[in-house]
Amino acid sequence: MVEVLIGKVSGERIRRDLFYLSKDPLPFRKANYTRSGQTKSTLEETDDYIRAQLEEAGCGFRETRHQVQAFRCDETKPLHHWYSKPAPDDPWYDVANIEAVIEGSERPDEIVQLISHKDSMSWIDSPGARDNCVGLVANLEMARLLAGAGLKRTVRILFCNEEHRPWTSRKAAEAGAAAGDEIVAVLNVDSLDGKSDEDTAGGKLTHVVAYSTDEGKALAEQVAWCAKRYGIDLEPKVVFKEKVNDDDGMYINSGFRRTVMNVGSFPYEDAEYHLVGDVPERVNLENVVRSAQVVLAAAVEISQDV
Repeated sequence: MVEVLIGKVSGERIRRDLFYLSKDPLPFRKANYTRSGQTKSTLEETDDYIRAQLEEAGCGFRETRHQVQAFRCDETKPLHHWYSKPAPDDPWYDVANIEAVIEGSERPDEIVQLISHKDSMSWIDSPGARDNCVGLVANLEMARLLAGAGLKRTVRILFCNEEHRPWTSRKAAEAGAAAGDEIVAVLNVDSLDGKSDEDTAGGKLTHVVAYSTDEGKALAEQVAWCAKRYGIDLEPKVVFKEKVNDDDGMYINSGFRRTVMNVGSFPYEDAEYHLVGDVPERVNLENVVRSAQVVLAAAVEISQDV
């Protein structure tokens, strides 16, 4: 099953989704930006696109609504970190967590959890192609392929918001803990292909699996090993991430310690991180395809007990 599914990952669909959601027609994915002539924010338009793609694939999904604010921009801070906390009286926006749900046929209560944040920077007009439109479209492609695949365990794919405040992955993780969800693995997919200009110029295809807990280490090694096991030609690396942060950190803090982050480099080396130059034309689509194959292979292995 693994070989068949990873062979169906489509670079054409990934490219279509990437350019649609980070260039034309949607230049951003922000609760605080609405295109001329439109009544919905670009983040709401993004949600409409995700829903339509999941429905077309026959993939069930669920939603929860949350209140967030846009970050303020502070240009006195270091270049890649201009975000600053919103003021209490700044506008609040109603946003969605959208979660694809592919029910397992044998052990539906055991869950493999994938995550990607779908929003772009709320404090600056950046397309956020690598951060994190690539993760969004990779997970969307995985949802298409896993729908109807007949998995033993349930796979859930969360499309959340991290570039507004508060992060909505935290709400999802806390809800899972409160419900007593048996989440056997968490795979965060964030900024695939995000790497240095030097590595980009050298044609390197990179994939880093970062873990922050002892329980996450074995999972990280399994994900990385999938590249070799299935002949996926990129350079996987397993690293320890000391800070328990990002969307994966929200799940660790809620008690789901078998959790990892999939990213293009660590420490993160994209020169256009959090900047207006994070455009889809800079993305190496082949790197995104192969990274998606690695994560998909690991998710299927775990769901099938391979």
